[in-house]
Amino acid sequence: MASPQSGLRIQGDDNLQSMFVGAMMRKIKSRTWKKQRYFRLQEDCMTIWYKSKKVKAHSTFSVSDVEAVREGHQSEVLKSIADEFPPDRCFTLVFRGRRGNLDLVAESAEEAQLWIRGMRKLMENVESMGEREKLDQWICDWFRKADKNKDGRMNFKEVRDLLKMMNVEMNEQHALRLFRMADKSQSNTLEDDEFVQFYKMLTKRKDVLRIFQAYSGDGQKLTVPELEEFLRAEQLETEAVQQHALELIERFEPSDAAKMLQAMTIDGFLMYLGSAEGSIFNPRHQCVYQDMSQPLCHYFISSSHNTYLLEDQLRGHSSVEGYIRALTRGCRCVEVDCWDGPNGEPIVYHGHTLTTKILFKDVVNALDNYAFQVSEYPVILSIENHCSVEQQRVMAEHLNQILGDKLLKSAVDCRIANSFPSPEDLKRKILLKGKKIGGLEESMSGVMEETLSGEVTTDDETADIEDDNQHHDNIRRRTKKSKQGLCKELSDCIVYCKSVRFNSFKHSRIHAKFYEVSSFTESKARKFMHETGAEFVCHNARQLSRIYPSGLRTASSNFNPQDMWSVGCQIVALNFQTAGVEMDLNDGLFSQNGRCGYVLKPELMRSSERGFDPEHPQSHDGYQPLSLSIQVISGQQLPKVNIKEGSIVDPLVRVEIYGVPMDHAKHETRHIENNGFNPVWYDTLNFTIHAPELALVRFLVEDYDKASKNDFVGQYTLPFMCMQQAQTYEEFGRLLSHVQYGATSTCQKLLQLF
Repeated sequence: MASPQSGLRIQGDDNLQSMFVGAMMRKIKSRTWKKQRYFRLQEDCMTIWYKSKKVKAHSTFSVSDVEAVREGHQSEVLKSIADEFPPDRCFTLVFRGRRGNLDLVAESAEEAQLWIRGMRKLMENVESMGEREKLDQWICDWFRKADKNKDGRMNFKEVRDLLKMMNVEMNEQHALRLFRMADKSQSNTLEDDEFVQFYKMLTKRKDVLRIFQAYSGDGQKLTVPELEEFLRAEQLETEAVQQHALELIERFEPSDAAKMLQAMTIDGFLMYLGSAEGSIFNPRHQCVYQDMSQPLCHYFISSSHNTYLLEDQLRGHSSVEGYIRALTRGCRCVEVDCWDGPNGEPIVYHGHTLTTKILFKDVVNALDNYAFQVSEYPVILSIENHCSVEQQRVMAEHLNQILGDKLLKSAVDCRIANSFPSPEDLKRKILLKGKKIGGLEESMSGVMEETLSGEVTTDDETADIEDDNQHHDNIRRRTKKSKQGLCKELSDCIVYCKSVRFNSFKHSRIHAKFYEVSSFTESKARKFMHETGAEFVCHNARQLSRIYPSGLRTASSNFNPQDMWSVGCQIVALNFQTAGVEMDLNDGLFSQNGRCGYVLKPELMRSSERGFDPEHPQSHDGYQPLSLSIQVISGQQLPKVNIKEGSIVDPLVRVEIYGVPMDHAKHETRHIENNGFNPVWYDTLNFTIHAPELALVRFLVEDYDKASKNDFVGQYTLPFMCMQQAQTYEEFGRLLSHVQYGATSTCQKLLQLF
């Protein structure tokens, strides 16, 4: 079963035709590991297949999993073999998520370009696919997986294997009945159209059909007035509803005959609900919709800790890839730990550990290339500086020469204000955070000492970190004894983010300058939250605060960032390399506002006079709790997580609320036995949200296991204020849910969750 339009795509493009034939290329893992592999594009135009000459086994990856194609020596691995292979033969495939990159060397520059252009064309094609094409591709993928003998047909044994792959436990007699109904040719096999019919019978959605037929006069289609009624009653739409109904029919209805009648069939209805239009996430919040002209301290800022590390804090690999991955995920504050290196070149690594080392200038080059690829708003480079004065001058030279005008060197409009400039004022600028000689006023007047004697750790992590254990205490004492000067050239690069040690909230209120930034360990910040939360909120309305993980987190684990956001801390630095609920929350918060890395804090946290207390949100003047009701209706196409043969998912859905302490809650549905393909729950989960502006909602699907810990299947996190009230689909596999919130209002929507 060929992929739809695949022949047309190949026929019309020389690059794709050559990729279809295939090519021998070297797969590079290190300077010593360089193996030849044969790569070719499969006929579905969605899969790259490759294998070695000697081993029969092969591997594949999907074009949809590739995020970017980089030309030349743009990875550390390819840089390490630069003397052996020229850059015009080298390229890197960057995968989505946490999968490692694939570094390749073609036999010639021409062949490298052929694959680079071809891959980019295929990626563009995936991005431009409509809902109908995505569905066709999905059907084609399943057919190809099921057709074990590759004869273009599917017998009943292959159908049984397919059902297991699709997470379906079905009575064999029922499966045989569906098979025979679809086998119109009576050949005991399913071919193209017959398989499509089998798929439609298999994926018939009684849950969606029930909603559809509730508004359909004849049970077969929705007329424009009937679709309008659904949009008003279930999706709570009020403006230009008739026009929207016509647009939905035009965009999602696959039947030309139905379009002529200005009607939507069940197929079109399913496509609409499974599209971005039917998502739980409010589409108005997907672009930059917030006011970006507020002072910088009025925003939560997506921030990374020890960005150079790809693994743990003691022996992990350091790489510029850490910066590239963080920046392309929308991170706007990255960190470097700088130390004296050989040949007068500063290096970056986690000091006093066995982590590998990279050059500071390579980090700056990565910043220059990737800082503004996904967001134009400013990037903060937090420097923990352990270098001698001589190598600090080299750092300053690299920053100035490589970044040029991107590096902020003077106050905006060359004037001293009493508050931060805004993200809008600082677009496409890189700000340095670190120790500085004097302050902004002295910099502007030109009065400054040549050097500053004393400790030069950039953000006071050495001075402020608590006694986590004796090992870290010894490191601290050793560092404190080594006092260094701070060179003027590097100090001049720091304008608005001068690192200072925190004294007290009273001291800061009286003496602190707006451009002074303090860093706190997670435990100290949490202590302030519980004991003086309102003061912490007021402090963060005037100043920037950076929170970083405990030194005991040697495995690069993370703390709960929501605790820190609840007191208005802006730079909550996490280990981006470590997946888990903490990074899910971070990704969820920053999924709004165009994923630009900046989220405007709630108005109640932007005043330095009014003290919002996260421990007691009900004491705030504008306190108005909201109720949230989520009816989890059904799921579809949940992935298998247990590779054991014959294993079928027993899914349950847990909904978790993160916010101020009073809002932390979780409720879950019952589990459905042996059905990951189309489980049905109709379970309702109810919550009360006391500070909705700060709340995050996390949908979690797990494979229930009564004997051990449940297995993770998938998750989706979004801000409460970005949820649409209505029937919604949640994307991963898909969850159909009914969502309502408010003091009295109700609503429904189909959400795509994961």
